[in-house]
Amino acid sequence: MKSLVSPLLALAALAAAFASPAIAADPLADIPANIRDRVYPADKMDPAQPLGPSAYRDWKPKKGPPWTIGYASSYAGNTWRAGVMDRLQHEIIPKWKKLGLIKEVIITESNLKDSVQIQQMRQLVDQGVDAIIVCCSNPTALNQTVKYAYDKGVPTFSAVGYLTSPYAVNSSANFVVGGHMMGDWMANEIGKKGNVLVVEGIPGTSASDSQDRGIKEALKKYPDVKVVGSIAGMWTDQIAQAEIQKWLATHPAELDGVIIQSASELGAIRALKQSGRKMVPITIGGEEGALCYWRKNLGAISSALQAWPPGDDFELSWNIMMRTLEGQG
Repeated sequence: MKSLVSPLLALAALAAAFASPAIAADPLADIPANIRDRVYPADKMDPAQPLGPSAYRDWKPKKGPPWTIGYASSYAGNTWRAGVMDRLQHEIIPKWKKLGLIKEVIITESNLKDSVQIQQMRQLVDQGVDAIIVCCSNPTALNQTVKYAYDKGVPTFSAVGYLTSPYAVNSSANFVVGGHMMGDWMANEIGKKGNVLVVEGIPGTSASDSQDRGIKEALKKYPDVKVVGSIAGMWTDQIAQAEIQKWLATHPAELDGVIIQSASELGAIRALKQSGRKMVPITIGGEEGALCYWRKNLGAISSALQAWPPGDDFELSWNIMMRTLEGQG
């Protein structure tokens, strides 16, 4: 069993957050060339992903620590989000409280309703939080609220996916690159020939849309690989399983592979098993249940790709937030 965890995606997060105003014409100029060319190649960039100077480069908070943080979560219904919450509550919060730098973290959850998240973020600002962190949110829907927070002296930090507001600080990997890696992997896994089902995450979120873009761009390089379906699994096992089962029931033709965004790959495994179809290669990320399946079926796939480890990705954004609050934006 071979595990493939790419350093590209972790490194990508750093560039967008720390671009200097002095290099606004080339926001990637400070990034070492070998990393820049691998992580931010022009043909593998989401055109909507912001790359430029932070609005908080020389910003100072209204007051010193301990600070109150608002976490405006957009969703809590999958194993990835559970991993984020576990890291936040059991490691991040105790650590920073012990350091005397945070007073409390106020957590809200909007269940994928942009209007609710907007209302919750405004309430957090009005309650007096010192910073807001969001995760995997709609890239444009929150922009006016981010500006509202900025005008009140409250910076907003977006983890795992970007916001397009110039007043947000993004710590986002280049998920187009991650999608390309998944597409290339699948094409090679099935011998560069066959029918592939693509299961995206939550449409409309930047992390999902960028991965989906990269996957499909990569597969275009293989003329004998055909995308026979594209559905949404909502990054949730139960939903992915139900959607894949419905798709399989109405598409009896041969299927050779499933590219699915983590963390819903266990849903794909269960759907194939329950359908009675043969098991085919499935992209596996870091979901524990899917990794257990691979451990018990070593010949199922050759490797796995973890594009976005939940705790690490969220803590990266958290650390950027804390550095900004300390005047190191």
